[in-house]
Amino acid sequence: MAAIKTENLTKIFDGLTAVDSLNLEVAKGEIFGLVGPDGAGKTTTMRLLTAILDPTSGEAWVAGHHIVKESEILKEKIGYMSQRFGLYPDLTVMENILFYADIYGVPRKGREEKINRLLSFSNLTPFKKRQAGNLSGGMKQKLGLACALIHTPEVLFLDEPTNGVDPVSRRDFWRILYQLLQEKVTIFLSTAYLDEAERCNRIGLIQEGNILALGTPEKVKARMRGTILEIRSDQPRPVTSLLREHYTPDSVGLFGDRIHLITEKPGEDSDKIEQLLTKGGFRSLGIHPVEPSLEDVFISVVSEHRENFSSRLPGADQASGEEGSG
Repeated sequence: MAAIKTENLTKIFDGLTAVDSLNLEVAKGEIFGLVGPDGAGKTTTMRLLTAILDPTSGEAWVAGHHIVKESEILKEKIGYMSQRFGLYPDLTVMENILFYADIYGVPRKGREEKINRLLSFSNLTPFKKRQAGNLSGGMKQKLGLACALIHTPEVLFLDEPTNGVDPVSRRDFWRILYQLLQEKVTIFLSTAYLDEAERCNRIGLIQEGNILALGTPEKVKARMRGTILEIRSDQPRPVTSLLREHYTPDSVGLFGDRIHLITEKPGEDSDKIEQLLTKGGFRSLGIHPVEPSLEDVFISVVSEHRENFSSRLPGADQASGEEGSG
């Protein structure tokens, strides 16, 4: 039995479809990453699966329990860490954990040993008497995770758990998650960090409430259409704007000081870009093909999705000179 299963799960708010007929299975003991930008439907999906929101239509089961019909039982089987986890800043680290232990009804027998173990593996033992409000961002995230784990959930939901956290704390947080996998905890997390998604066993790329690609990071990368040309320039932003005037905007992405262009004709376009930069008064620091990142794949998949959607619009077939199917 899957740890998480959805069938056409849908949520509509005032005519806006936030989650659109989601069909998904997450195996027991894996880290599954729901990947997409803000507003893509990640948090709404998370709230549906944790029985905080009722779906407009469709069904889902988590840890073997229906999210609507068995919502109270379900909440005992899961841990949920939202983007703004409800820590109490005036309480110490230990007091926060004890508070959540009481909420979840964790038995007194064995509680101290469990808390000490959570403090140890999250590196919070030296800070157990410190008020939560005085912790760094990374330490607050670790405390939130410890509170979500106090009742030993079967499935752990983490909504953008490392958002705004420094790189060192992000690395520590992932070390803890890998430890949880060894204890057969299923982890379902959302993230806007595409580099972080590569750490997951499987991922789903979500945009406008739709899953556009699903599988291992390697399998999703294999969906990449065309070749990535990396363009380096001393003025990346204006060069990006220039390229978007001559290529499909979705095919051009800016990554720090590097520009990525998705192309079917890398040799031809390399020469064309050199000419465009020279004509525009920009200096090229190099143009060469590179291996695609998940960010490149996401751009490619979103572009493909929009093309497919446009082709299905009324009149699209007629516009292309083909007979419409109605």
